Amino acid sequence: MEMKLFTTLILTLLFSTTLFDPALSELCNQNDKKALLQIKKAFNNPYVLTSWHEDTDCCDWYCVKCHPKTHRITSLFVPGGLSGTIPPQIGDLPYLDNLDLHKQINLTGPIPPSITKLRNLQSLRLDGTSISGSVPGFLSQLTNLNYLDLSFNKLTGPIPASLSKLPNLGHLRLDRNRLTGPIPDSFGEFKVKRFYLELSHNQLSGKIPAALGRKKDFAHIDLSWNKLQGDVNSILGSDKMVSHVDLSRNLLEFDMSKVVVPKSLTWLDLNHNKITGSLPLGLAAMGDLQYLNVSYNRLCGRIPVGGKLQKLEATSYVHNLCLCGAPLQRCK
Repeated sequence: MEMKLFTTLILTLLFSTTLFDPALSELCNQNDKKALLQIKKAFNNPYVLTSWHEDTDCCDWYCVKCHPKTHRITSLFVPGGLSGTIPPQIGDLPYLDNLDLHKQINLTGPIPPSITKLRNLQSLRLDGTSISGSVPGFLSQLTNLNYLDLSFNKLTGPIPASLSKLPNLGHLRLDRNRLTGPIPDSFGEFKVKRFYLELSHNQLSGKIPAALGRKKDFAHIDLSWNKLQGDVNSILGSDKMVSHVDLSRNLLEFDMSKVVVPKSLTWLDLNHNKITGSLPLGLAAMGDLQYLNVSYNRLCGRIPVGGKLQKLEATSYVHNLCLCGAPLQRCK
């Protein structure tokens, strides 16, 4: 009888403790919870983070995800509603593998160095914000990163060559910023196959580095709307696996007739450059070509017959010196 009373008393005490101490009943790690509450405070307690309340389990909060077994915070995705700078406490979520502060137009200031503490981070998306300063070289310390998107921001200065040291990076977006200087030679050393590189709408200058040719399997390259010079030999060629190439709105000068087009190519945009020569016959053999634009250049000669070249709109070829043949006027 005494044993039963003792057991009942213990169970009652345990139940009472759990009832009055929420920390013992929730799944979320308390260090993660503390960091999240500090982040909320640093952003001046925004409405989008209303569910982040000290008396509730942070694994149930809006914008966060917990690991199903360890219950550590693995994802932080806030779809708008923040203002101010990214607080240093963002680095106090050591198990975070996804950080997405997408379209935060009122997010300002530089990317904080504390972000390098997120050694498990695989995807970093800070696009469509008002963050400024440089693209920090310290991002190369995030060796598990496979996706980096810093597009549509106010970043300035050169592109750090150290980004090519990221062994798992497969997609890099730095487009629509205010970046200057050359494309680093090291960008021919990315390890991941079928790499996506988007650097458009900046103020990049210098020649397209020949070193890019060391990487044969770029899937997608967009360097449009810059001040780049040189030619496409490092990107196109019979041994390349690239499918999408956009070099429009630059200062490129080369002989188009000497270009060897890879069979993998499906998209080629070279409009508004200073390209001379004629269109290579290889374009006519490309049955998978979906888009071609060579308008506003200095091309001459007959448009090769075959493939999809005659099915394209005339706007793909207009404003050249003397291109002729369907879909343009007949050659004389």
